[in-house]
Amino acid sequence: MTLLRHVRSMIAAAAPALALLAACAPLPPSAVADSPAPAVLWVQADAQGGWSIRALTAAAQCPTLRWAQGELPMQTRAAPGRVAPRGDAVQADAKPADFPSRSCEVAWPAGAAQVQSGAQVLKRPAAEPRRIVLVGDTGCRMKASEQAFQDCNDPERWPWASVARSAAAKVPDLVIHLGDLHYRESPCPADKPGCAGSPWGYGQDAWEADLFRPAAPLLAAAPWVFVRGNHESCSRAGAGWFRYLDARPWSAPAACVSAPNDLAADFTEPYAVALSADSQLIVFDSAYSAGKAYPVGSPVAARYAAQLQRVSELARNKAHNFFLNHHPVLAFGGSASGQPKPGSAGLLSVMAAVHPARLYAEGVDVVLNGHVHLFQALGFASGHPATLDLGNSGSAMEGRVDAALALRAQPAPGAVVEAYATQDGFGFATLDREADGWRLTEYDTQGHALAVCTLRGAKLACGG
Repeated sequence: MTLLRHVRSMIAAAAPALALLAACAPLPPSAVADSPAPAVLWVQADAQGGWSIRALTAAAQCPTLRWAQGELPMQTRAAPGRVAPRGDAVQADAKPADFPSRSCEVAWPAGAAQVQSGAQVLKRPAAEPRRIVLVGDTGCRMKASEQAFQDCNDPERWPWASVARSAAAKVPDLVIHLGDLHYRESPCPADKPGCAGSPWGYGQDAWEADLFRPAAPLLAAAPWVFVRGNHESCSRAGAGWFRYLDARPWSAPAACVSAPNDLAADFTEPYAVALSADSQLIVFDSAYSAGKAYPVGSPVAARYAAQLQRVSELARNKAHNFFLNHHPVLAFGGSASGQPKPGSAGLLSVMAAVHPARLYAEGVDVVLNGHVHLFQALGFASGHPATLDLGNSGSAMEGRVDAALALRAQPAPGAVVEAYATQDGFGFATLDREADGWRLTEYDTQGHALAVCTLRGAKLACGG
C-alpha cells in the first residue's frame, strides 16, 4: 500500500469518531457572535417528527445561531403584524392583536449536539427522554364575561413562574404543556388591584406576560411539546398560537387571521412525537370541542371522527402510545362540593361512535389532558387507558373532586375506576422512565412531592 492510500484509509476509519468530536466540541468563534440575541429562544416538536428551534426578536431580521459546523440562520416564521378584532371573539371588549416582534424558526440541524445564541445554549433533544415534565392551564385568568379576575401580580395566587422554576430544577429531558397557555382576555377593572397594570387581549404583550416571561427557565431547560387548548381556538388566542407555537409551518390562510378559513385552522391534524423505539406521543387538537354531545351528522363530529381515525393509523406504528389533548373524557370535572362531574360530552359523543369499547384506539395506554384545573390520575378496571389530568399549573383553581366519590363514579359510561389520586392545589408533575413503565410524581409549586403513581402499560396504581 502506498503512503497516500494508507493515509486515506486512516482518515476514512477515523471519520465517525471525528464527526462525533466535532458535534460535541465547543462552538467556534464566528462573525455571528454579534448577531442580536433573540428575546426568547426555545425548541419544540414539529408535526413531521422532527424538532424546530423557535425565537422571537425585535430585530429586522431573524438571528443567526451557532453550532459546531458554523452558522445556522433562522428564517422568518411570521413577520410583525396586527390582527383585527374578530366578530366572534369570546369577549365583547376585544381589541386588535398587535405582534410587534418577528417570529423565527429553523429545523434542528442533523448531527448537532447543541446550538447557541450569545450565552444561551440549547441541547439536542433526547432520543429517549428519561424525565418528562407535565404542566397545563398556566395563564392568569382575566375574563369579563365571568367577572373572573385572578391576582396576576401575586406569585402565590398566580404561581406559574414558581412552577416553571421548580419544574426546570427537576432537569427534564422534555416538557409537555397540555393547553390553555393564554388567559388574559379582558382589561383588569380599576377595583381589582391584584391584576392592576396587566396587559390584556390576544396580542404579544399578553402572550409575554402569560407564557414567555414566567416560563423562561423552563423554556430554556428542555424541548417542549405544546398541546392546543380551547383558549387557543380561533375565536380567542388562536392567532398567537399559530404565530408562535403550532407544530406546522405558519401560513396566514390557516392561522386564525381570517374567519372564512377557521374550519381548517380550528381542526389541525394529529401528529406523533417519538419517545423511544416502541413508544410515542400522539398530539390531538381538541381546541374547538364543545361541552355538549354532537348530534348525528354534525360536521364538527365528522371532522373529529376523521382525525380519530388518523390517530388509529399513527398508533399502529408503535406498541405504546400516549394520547395528548386538552379536553378530558376519562377524567372528572370538579365542583365546590367535591361531587365528580363526567368528562367532556362533545368528544365523548364522537369517541363512543368511533371506538365504542374503550373510546381510544388500540395501542393507546395513557391519556394526558388539561382543562380541569386539578391534578387527577385515574386507572380503570374496564380496559380504558389510564388518564392523567394536569390542569393545575397556574390558572385559578375551580373546585375539587372527592376521591371516595370518584371511586364510585364513572367519568364516561362503562369506565370503571379502580385507582384514583387527586390534589386541588397548584403544581406540576413528572413522568420518569422505569424498566417496565413510568413513575408519575405530582409536586406542589415548590417542587415537593405530593403523590406517586406507577404506570405499567394502561394500568395505573397510586401510593401515598
